Amino acid sequence: MIIVCQKCDSRLQVDEAKVPARPFVVRCPKCNSSIDSGLTSATEEHPAGTIAEIPASENARFEQPNPAPLFQVDQKADVIGLENPIEKLTELLSGLVSQPSAAGRNMPYGRPVWDRRKALICVPEEHSESIARNLTEAGYQVFVAMDTRQGVDRMRENLLDLVLLDPRFDPAEQGHVFITREVSILRPTQRRRLFFVLLSPSLRTMDNHTAFLNNVNAIINVNELADLPKIIEHRLHAYNELYKEFNQVLGISAL
Repeated sequence: MIIVCQKCDSRLQVDEAKVPARPFVVRCPKCNSSIDSGLTSATEEHPAGTIAEIPASENARFEQPNPAPLFQVDQKADVIGLENPIEKLTELLSGLVSQPSAAGRNMPYGRPVWDRRKALICVPEEHSESIARNLTEAGYQVFVAMDTRQGVDRMRENLLDLVLLDPRFDPAEQGHVFITREVSILRPTQRRRLFFVLLSPSLRTMDNHTAFLNNVNAIINVNELADLPKIIEHRLHAYNELYKEFNQVLGISAL
């Protein structure tokens, strides 16, 4: 590479193997003046707003969350369940008034009647409606995930009390893996407030040892879905008793 001094017209030979990629300046040995290498910088080659022919405006767009929707029972079932809304309201108000206001260990431990448990169902479509209907009739607020994305987006809202997962859920997108991952990355305080149930076609219901090995709170065989609300209630009662003293110290209600 040859560089010509603009002051004395001296020609300087520069080893190209030692030339840096960025513009540089050398000193003329004859007139002692500074000589610009004449290389252009990356900002000169690509003006602001472009990077190697790619417009800066073409950034990846973020997709909106698509959480699992709330399960809605048919209108007829709604009418039956709300035959006397005044009595229902009276029952809720009575439950609030009857709760003592003392704090600490004297505070009520049971879950308030107006605070419905929120459940996420991640199961194959063949079982989703029956499970959702049974839990809704048992007083749960149920969300049904049709695919992995809906399940993950609903879990990331951190508003759930119960998650039911079948290993066969959305196999094309490995739904079981991603839902389990969302549970495993929860902080301990969040994990204690989530009851994780594995629905299995092969494992035995209420097998505590297998549940521990699978990092779940309970296992229910799919052949016993008719008794699902009762089994969950039984396991939740045992779970709440386990953490009763701990939750009372923290001043939080049962799950």
